[in-house]
Amino acid sequence: MKRSRQTAARRPTPAGEAGQPARAIPGYLRSLRRTPRNEFVRRLWTAADLLGPARVVDPAPPRACDLSRLRPAAPRAMGQLIRVTGRVLDQAGRPLRGVLLELWQANAAGKYLHPNDPSPVPTDPHFAGRGRMLTGADGGFELLTIKPGGYAVPYEGEHSASDWWRPPHIHFSLFGPAFASRLVTQMYFPGEPLNRYDLLLNSILDHAARRRLIARFARTASTPDGVLGFRHDFVLGGPSQTPWEERP
Repeated sequence: MKRSRQTAARRPTPAGEAGQPARAIPGYLRSLRRTPRNEFVRRLWTAADLLGPARVVDPAPPRACDLSRLRPAAPRAMGQLIRVTGRVLDQAGRPLRGVLLELWQANAAGKYLHPNDPSPVPTDPHFAGRGRMLTGADGGFELLTIKPGGYAVPYEGEHSASDWWRPPHIHFSLFGPAFASRLVTQMYFPGEPLNRYDLLLNSILDHAARRRLIARFARTASTPDGVLGFRHDFVLGGPSQTPWEERP
């Protein structure tokens, strides 16, 4: 009985539909292609979903991640240097230790280091744009990187939006304490004019949920040598859950 209560306490409560991106986003052709036309087949969560896996990576990456250079003492990448700090919490607001965060982003010109990126803007030889880290005992993490640039989304033909730009954002993948707490999401920046036009961000109907994807400027995390500080927390499950990037 005790084990059953503990399992129930750890069960992530899904957020409402209004607090998540729409499955099919008009103008975003890829979302239309991957949206199922039939009703979902619901299944019950099992103990494996709620309690596993115990470890997702070995050896463990550090709590902090530096994407601003390829290795220590290497030249810095071009662009505005930023520091993002935050915590990963469960639905009750408790810190989650040992959560694996993987992240990837475009460089300062809005270019991903990926062969499928057709953008003609230049790459940066000093910027790889991806990394990983684990949360500490307080659920905290720290990222030092270059602020990504916005970029134009390629026109994909009929039913695709034209003249659409993605605002600056960072992709995050989180592996929580159980399979049910898996999260893939994006973090946006405050005050960006492109935020109000982004099809993905504005497909979330609930204003408070949209705000949970936008980092906060953190003056105390900024430094006189030119580092801008931002604060961003992730919540795995519950009414205040961080919205997904895309849904199955």
